[in-house]
Amino acid sequence: MFTARHRLEMPSLPRFENPKLQSQLEHKIDTQGSLKASSNQLEQLALHLGLILNSQEPQIKEPQLLVFAADSGLTDKTKVTYTPPVTQQQVNQFLSGTGALQALANQQAIQLRLVDAGLAANLPAHPKLLSKKVMSGTRNSLKTQAMNAEECLQAIFTGMALVRETPGNLLILGKLGLGHDPAASLLLSKLGALPLEDCLDSATNRDLAGPDQQALLKQVLHKHRLARNPLEVLAALGSLEIAMMTGALLQAASERRILLIDGLVVASALLVAECLQPGIKHFAVFSHQSSEPGHRQLLQLFKARPLLDLDLDLGEGAGALLAYPLLPASLTAFTTGHPSLQPK
Repeated sequence: MFTARHRLEMPSLPRFENPKLQSQLEHKIDTQGSLKASSNQLEQLALHLGLILNSQEPQIKEPQLLVFAADSGLTDKTKVTYTPPVTQQQVNQFLSGTGALQALANQQAIQLRLVDAGLAANLPAHPKLLSKKVMSGTRNSLKTQAMNAEECLQAIFTGMALVRETPGNLLILGKLGLGHDPAASLLLSKLGALPLEDCLDSATNRDLAGPDQQALLKQVLHKHRLARNPLEVLAALGSLEIAMMTGALLQAASERRILLIDGLVVASALLVAECLQPGIKHFAVFSHQSSEPGHRQLLQLFKARPLLDLDLDLGEGAGALLAYPLLPASLTAFTTGHPSLQPK
Protein backbone atom coordinates (compact mmCIF):
# COMPACT_ATOMS: atom_id res chain seq x y z
CA MET A 1 0.00 0.00 0.00
CA PHE A 2 1.22 3.49 -0.83
CA THR A 3 1.49 5.80 2.16
CA ALA A 4 2.71 9.36 2.70
CA ARG A 5 6.32 8.16 2.77
CA HIS A 6 5.97 6.65 -0.71
CA ARG A 7 6.35 9.88 -2.65
CA LEU A 8 7.08 10.19 -6.33
CA GLU A 9 9.03 13.35 -7.01
CA MET A 10 8.18 13.81 -10.66
CA PRO A 11 10.28 16.06 -12.89
CA SER A 12 8.36 19.12 -14.04
CA LEU A 13 6.93 19.04 -17.53
CA PRO A 14 7.94 21.92 -19.84
CA ARG A 15 5.19 23.89 -21.52
CA PHE A 16 4.31 22.38 -24.88
CA GLU A 17 1.96 25.06 -26.22
CA ASN A 18 3.83 27.95 -27.84
CA PRO A 19 1.60 29.96 -30.23
CA LYS A 20 4.44 32.20 -31.40
CA LEU A 21 6.74 29.29 -32.25
CA GLN A 22 3.85 27.42 -33.86
CA SER A 23 3.13 30.40 -36.10
CA GLN A 24 6.82 30.68 -37.04
CA LEU A 25 7.05 26.99 -37.84
CA GLU A 26 3.85 27.03 -39.89
CA HIS A 27 5.17 29.97 -41.91
CA LYS A 28 8.48 28.20 -42.45
CA ILE A 29 6.77 25.00 -43.56
CA ASP A 30 4.56 26.96 -45.97
CA THR A 31 7.39 28.98 -47.52
CA GLN A 32 10.51 26.80 -47.25
CA GLY A 33 9.17 23.30 -47.60
CA SER A 34 10.79 21.43 -50.44
CA LEU A 35 7.56 19.45 -50.93
CA LYS A 36 4.32 21.23 -51.70
CA ALA A 37 1.35 19.87 -49.83
CA SER A 38 -1.62 21.10 -47.89
CA SER A 39 -1.66 20.20 -44.21
CA ASN A 40 -0.68 16.58 -44.80
CA GLN A 41 0.51 14.25 -42.06
CA LEU A 42 4.18 14.76 -42.86
CA GLU A 43 3.82 18.53 -42.47
CA GLN A 44 2.01 18.02 -39.19
CA LEU A 45 4.81 15.73 -38.03
CA ALA A 46 7.44 18.40 -38.75
CA LEU A 47 5.39 20.97 -36.87
CA HIS A 48 4.93 18.60 -33.93
CA LEU A 49 8.66 17.86 -33.73
CA GLY A 50 9.48 21.56 -33.78
CA LEU A 51 7.11 22.18 -30.87
CA ILE A 52 8.49 19.25 -28.88
CA LEU A 53 12.08 20.44 -29.36
CA ASN A 54 11.02 24.09 -28.95
CA SER A 55 12.99 25.16 -32.01
CA GLN A 56 12.52 26.73 -35.44
CA GLU A 57 15.46 24.59 -36.58
CA PRO A 58 14.58 21.19 -35.06
CA GLN A 59 17.20 18.50 -35.47
CA ILE A 60 17.25 14.92 -34.23
CA LYS A 61 20.43 14.19 -32.30
CA GLU A 62 21.78 10.84 -31.10
CA PRO A 63 18.52 8.82 -31.18
CA GLN A 64 18.43 6.03 -28.61
CA LEU A 65 16.59 2.72 -28.25
CA LEU A 66 16.32 1.15 -24.80
CA VAL A 67 14.78 -2.33 -24.63
CA PHE A 68 13.58 -3.29 -21.14
CA ALA A 69 13.55 -6.97 -20.18
CA ALA A 70 11.83 -8.61 -17.22
CA ASP A 71 9.83 -11.68 -16.22
CA SER A 72 6.37 -11.79 -14.68
CA GLY A 73 5.05 -13.76 -11.75
CA LEU A 74 1.64 -13.88 -13.41
CA THR A 75 2.86 -16.07 -16.24
CA ASP A 76 5.18 -18.00 -13.94
CA LYS A 77 2.33 -19.21 -11.75
CA THR A 78 -0.56 -19.67 -14.20
CA LYS A 79 -0.14 -22.38 -16.86
CA VAL A 80 2.29 -20.84 -19.27
CA THR A 81 3.41 -21.59 -22.78
CA TYR A 82 6.83 -20.04 -22.16
CA THR A 83 9.27 -20.36 -19.29
CA PRO A 84 12.07 -18.03 -18.06
CA PRO A 85 14.74 -19.99 -20.02
CA VAL A 86 12.96 -18.85 -23.19
CA THR A 87 13.46 -15.27 -22.06
CA GLN A 88 17.13 -16.11 -21.58
CA GLN A 89 17.29 -17.34 -25.18
CA GLN A 90 15.66 -14.13 -26.41
CA VAL A 91 18.16 -12.07 -24.43
CA ASN A 92 21.11 -14.06 -25.77
CA GLN A 93 19.94 -13.58 -29.33
CA PHE A 94 19.44 -9.87 -28.68
CA LEU A 95 22.91 -9.40 -27.23
CA SER A 96 24.50 -11.31 -30.11
CA GLY A 97 23.59 -8.39 -32.35
CA THR A 98 22.62 -10.64 -35.25
CA GLY A 99 18.88 -10.03 -35.39
CA ALA A 100 16.69 -7.75 -37.49
CA LEU A 101 16.35 -5.25 -34.65
CA GLN A 102 20.10 -4.58 -34.56
CA ALA A 103 20.17 -4.29 -38.35
CA LEU A 104 17.37 -1.72 -38.30
CA ALA A 105 19.04 0.26 -35.53
CA ASN A 106 22.38 0.23 -37.34
CA GLN A 107 20.73 1.40 -40.55
CA GLN A 108 19.29 4.45 -38.77
CA ALA A 109 22.41 5.13 -36.63
CA ILE A 110 20.38 4.52 -33.48
CA GLN A 111 22.19 3.30 -30.38
CA LEU A 112 20.59 0.13 -29.02
CA ARG A 113 20.92 -1.18 -25.46
CA LEU A 114 19.16 -3.81 -23.37
CA VAL A 115 18.08 -3.02 -19.80
CA ASP A 116 17.65 -5.84 -17.28
CA ALA A 117 14.71 -4.41 -15.34
CA GLY A 118 13.86 -7.67 -13.60
CA LEU A 119 14.77 -10.89 -15.35
CA ALA A 120 14.53 -14.11 -13.36
CA ALA A 121 18.05 -15.05 -14.46
CA ASN A 122 21.25 -13.19 -13.60
CA LEU A 123 23.02 -12.22 -16.81
CA PRO A 124 26.78 -11.91 -17.28
CA ALA A 125 28.20 -8.49 -18.08
CA HIS A 126 27.89 -7.36 -21.68
CA PRO A 127 28.65 -4.01 -23.38
CA LYS A 128 25.07 -3.71 -24.62
CA LEU A 129 23.49 -4.72 -21.30
CA LEU A 130 22.55 -2.30 -18.53
CA SER A 131 21.96 -4.17 -15.29
CA LYS A 132 19.18 -2.30 -13.45
CA LYS A 133 17.38 -5.25 -11.87
CA VAL A 134 14.89 -4.25 -9.18
CA MET A 135 13.82 -7.83 -8.40
CA SER A 136 13.93 -11.21 -10.16
CA GLY A 137 10.53 -10.91 -11.79
CA THR A 138 7.27 -9.63 -10.35
CA ARG A 139 4.96 -11.61 -8.07
CA ASN A 140 1.80 -13.35 -9.22
CA SER A 141 -0.85 -10.61 -9.34
CA LEU A 142 -3.54 -13.31 -9.13
CA LYS A 143 -2.47 -13.77 -5.51
CA THR A 144 -0.91 -10.47 -4.42
CA GLN A 145 0.46 -7.20 -5.80
CA ALA A 146 2.93 -7.62 -8.63
CA MET A 147 5.21 -5.14 -6.82
CA ASN A 148 5.08 -3.49 -3.45
CA ALA A 149 5.24 0.30 -3.19
CA GLU A 150 9.01 0.43 -2.71
CA GLU A 151 9.72 -1.84 -5.66
CA CYS A 152 7.37 0.06 -7.96
CA LEU A 153 8.91 3.42 -7.05
CA GLN A 154 12.43 2.01 -7.38
CA ALA A 155 11.62 0.87 -10.92
CA ILE A 156 10.23 4.29 -11.83
CA PHE A 157 13.19 6.14 -10.30
CA THR A 158 15.60 3.78 -12.08
CA GLY A 159 13.95 4.59 -15.40
CA MET A 160 14.30 8.30 -14.70
CA ALA A 161 17.97 7.98 -13.76
CA LEU A 162 18.66 5.87 -16.82
CA VAL A 163 17.36 8.58 -19.16
CA ARG A 164 19.37 11.26 -17.36
CA GLU A 165 22.48 9.22 -18.23
CA THR A 166 21.41 8.68 -21.86
CA PRO A 167 22.35 11.18 -24.59
CA GLY A 168 20.21 12.42 -27.45
CA ASN A 169 16.85 14.11 -27.94
CA LEU A 170 14.81 11.19 -29.26
CA LEU A 171 13.94 8.09 -27.25
CA ILE A 172 12.47 4.79 -28.40
CA LEU A 173 11.50 2.17 -25.84
CA GLY A 174 10.96 -1.53 -26.38
CA LYS A 175 10.23 -4.61 -24.28
CA LEU A 176 11.44 -8.18 -24.00
CA GLY A 177 10.33 -10.90 -21.61
CA LEU A 178 7.23 -12.65 -20.29
CA GLY A 179 3.96 -11.25 -18.98
CA HIS A 180 4.18 -7.72 -20.36
CA ASP A 181 1.16 -8.10 -22.68
CA PRO A 182 -1.25 -9.32 -19.95
CA ALA A 183 0.04 -6.57 -17.65
CA ALA A 184 -0.47 -3.93 -20.36
CA SER A 185 -4.02 -5.18 -21.01
CA LEU A 186 -4.84 -5.06 -17.30
CA LEU A 187 -3.48 -1.52 -16.97
CA LEU A 188 -5.39 -0.38 -20.03
CA SER A 189 -8.63 -1.83 -18.72
CA LYS A 190 -8.21 -0.32 -15.25
CA LEU A 191 -6.78 3.11 -16.10
CA GLY A 192 -8.74 3.50 -19.33
CA ALA A 193 -12.02 2.33 -17.75
CA LEU A 194 -12.51 -0.16 -20.58
CA PRO A 195 -14.00 -3.67 -20.57
CA LEU A 196 -11.21 -6.20 -20.27
CA GLU A 197 -12.36 -8.08 -23.36
CA ASP A 198 -11.71 -4.96 -25.45
CA CYS A 199 -8.10 -4.85 -24.21
CA LEU A 200 -6.99 -8.43 -24.74
CA ASP A 201 -4.63 -9.24 -27.56
CA SER A 202 -3.44 -12.36 -29.30
CA ALA A 203 -0.08 -11.69 -27.64
CA THR A 204 -1.81 -12.03 -24.29
CA ASN A 205 -3.10 -15.42 -25.35
CA ARG A 206 0.44 -16.48 -26.26
CA ASP A 207 1.70 -15.54 -22.81
CA LEU A 208 -1.13 -17.25 -20.91
CA ALA A 209 -2.10 -20.78 -21.86
CA GLY A 210 -5.39 -22.41 -20.99
CA PRO A 211 -8.97 -22.19 -22.25
CA ASP A 212 -10.08 -18.98 -20.56
CA GLN A 213 -7.42 -16.30 -20.25
CA GLN A 214 -10.09 -13.63 -19.99
CA ALA A 215 -11.62 -15.23 -16.89
CA LEU A 216 -8.20 -15.48 -15.27
CA LEU A 217 -7.38 -11.83 -15.89
CA LYS A 218 -10.83 -10.79 -14.68
CA GLN A 219 -9.96 -12.50 -11.40
CA VAL A 220 -6.82 -10.35 -11.22
CA LEU A 221 -8.85 -7.17 -11.79
CA HIS A 222 -11.37 -8.18 -9.17
CA LYS A 223 -8.70 -8.94 -6.59
CA HIS A 224 -7.21 -5.48 -7.03
CA ARG A 225 -10.49 -3.62 -7.52
CA LEU A 226 -9.69 -1.23 -4.65
CA ALA A 227 -6.52 0.06 -6.32
CA ARG A 228 -7.39 3.59 -7.40
CA ASN A 229 -4.50 5.97 -8.07
CA PRO A 230 -2.08 5.25 -10.93
CA LEU A 231 0.79 4.16 -8.69
CA GLU A 232 -1.39 1.68 -6.81
CA VAL A 233 -2.71 0.30 -10.09
CA LEU A 234 0.78 0.02 -11.57
CA ALA A 235 2.12 -1.79 -8.48
CA ALA A 236 -0.84 -4.17 -8.33
CA LEU A 237 -1.22 -5.05 -12.00
CA GLY A 238 1.89 -3.92 -13.83
CA SER A 239 5.31 -5.25 -14.65
CA LEU A 240 8.84 -4.11 -13.91
CA GLU A 241 9.57 -3.07 -17.48
CA ILE A 242 6.35 -1.01 -17.70
CA ALA A 243 7.19 0.70 -14.39
CA MET A 244 10.74 1.44 -15.53
CA MET A 245 9.51 2.68 -18.90
CA THR A 246 7.05 4.96 -17.10
CA GLY A 247 9.94 6.64 -15.29
CA ALA A 248 11.95 6.85 -18.51
CA LEU A 249 9.07 8.57 -20.32
CA LEU A 250 8.48 11.03 -17.48
CA GLN A 251 12.14 12.03 -17.42
CA ALA A 252 12.50 12.19 -21.21
CA ALA A 253 9.47 14.46 -21.60
CA SER A 254 10.80 16.76 -18.87
CA GLU A 255 13.96 17.14 -20.99
CA ARG A 256 11.98 17.86 -24.18
CA ARG A 257 12.94 14.64 -25.88
CA ILE A 258 10.83 13.19 -28.65
CA LEU A 259 9.06 10.06 -27.39
CA LEU A 260 8.69 7.72 -30.38
CA ILE A 261 6.12 5.28 -29.01
CA ASP A 262 6.12 1.66 -30.17
CA GLY A 263 3.28 -0.81 -29.50
CA LEU A 264 0.89 -1.89 -26.76
CA VAL A 265 3.30 -2.28 -23.84
CA VAL A 266 5.15 1.02 -24.37
CA ALA A 267 1.84 2.81 -24.94
CA SER A 268 0.54 1.38 -21.66
CA ALA A 269 3.56 2.88 -19.90
CA LEU A 270 2.71 6.21 -21.55
CA LEU A 271 -0.85 5.85 -20.24
CA VAL A 272 0.48 5.43 -16.69
CA ALA A 273 2.80 8.42 -17.19
CA GLU A 274 -0.07 10.54 -18.55
CA CYS A 275 -2.18 9.69 -15.49
CA LEU A 276 0.71 10.75 -13.25
CA GLN A 277 1.72 13.82 -15.27
CA PRO A 278 -1.08 15.06 -17.58
CA GLY A 279 0.28 16.53 -20.79
CA ILE A 280 3.15 14.11 -21.36
CA LYS A 281 1.26 12.77 -24.40
CA HIS A 282 2.09 16.00 -26.29
CA PHE A 283 5.74 14.91 -26.43
CA ALA A 284 4.82 11.55 -28.00
CA VAL A 285 4.84 10.51 -31.64
CA PHE A 286 3.03 7.22 -32.24
CA SER A 287 5.00 5.09 -34.67
CA HIS A 288 2.40 2.57 -35.80
CA GLN A 289 -0.90 0.87 -35.21
CA SER A 290 -0.35 -2.79 -34.42
CA SER A 291 -2.66 -5.67 -35.22
CA GLU A 292 -3.72 -5.93 -31.57
CA PRO A 293 -7.11 -4.56 -30.42
CA GLY A 294 -5.67 -3.37 -27.11
CA HIS A 295 -3.18 -1.16 -28.92
CA ARG A 296 -5.95 0.32 -31.03
CA GLN A 297 -7.88 1.13 -27.87
CA LEU A 298 -4.85 2.95 -26.48
CA LEU A 299 -4.42 4.97 -29.66
CA GLN A 300 -8.08 5.98 -29.44
CA LEU A 301 -7.63 7.03 -25.81
CA PHE A 302 -4.75 9.30 -26.85
CA LYS A 303 -6.62 10.48 -29.97
CA ALA A 304 -3.44 9.56 -31.80
CA ARG A 305 -2.84 9.18 -35.51
CA PRO A 306 0.03 6.69 -35.94
CA LEU A 307 2.55 7.08 -38.73
CA LEU A 308 2.26 3.50 -40.03
CA ASP A 309 -0.42 0.82 -40.18
CA LEU A 310 1.33 -2.33 -41.37
CA ASP A 311 -0.52 -4.90 -39.24
CA LEU A 312 2.60 -5.33 -37.09
CA ASP A 313 3.00 -7.33 -33.91
CA LEU A 314 6.76 -7.24 -33.40
CA GLY A 315 7.73 -5.81 -30.02
CA GLU A 316 11.22 -4.78 -28.90
CA GLY A 317 10.79 -1.35 -30.54
CA ALA A 318 10.87 -2.71 -34.10
CA GLY A 319 7.74 -0.85 -35.19
CA ALA A 320 9.21 2.44 -33.97
CA LEU A 321 12.45 1.72 -35.82
CA LEU A 322 10.52 1.16 -39.04
CA ALA A 323 8.68 4.48 -38.62
CA TYR A 324 11.72 6.47 -37.47
CA PRO A 325 12.99 7.55 -40.96
CA LEU A 326 9.80 9.57 -41.42
CA LEU A 327 10.86 11.94 -38.64
CA PRO A 328 14.16 13.25 -40.08
CA ALA A 329 12.52 13.11 -43.53
CA SER A 330 9.74 15.44 -42.40
CA LEU A 331 12.26 17.91 -40.96
CA THR A 332 14.32 17.80 -44.14
CA ALA A 333 11.33 18.29 -46.40
CA PHE A 334 9.52 21.00 -44.48
CA THR A 335 11.93 22.93 -42.25
CA THR A 336 15.41 22.79 -43.78
CA GLY A 337 15.16 21.88 -47.44
CA HIS A 338 18.46 20.00 -47.19
CA PRO A 339 18.72 16.74 -49.15
CA SER A 340 20.17 14.61 -46.35
CA LEU A 341 17.73 12.51 -44.35
CA GLN A 342 20.31 11.42 -41.77
CA PRO A 343 19.96 12.51 -38.13
CA LYS A 344 22.44 15.14 -37.01
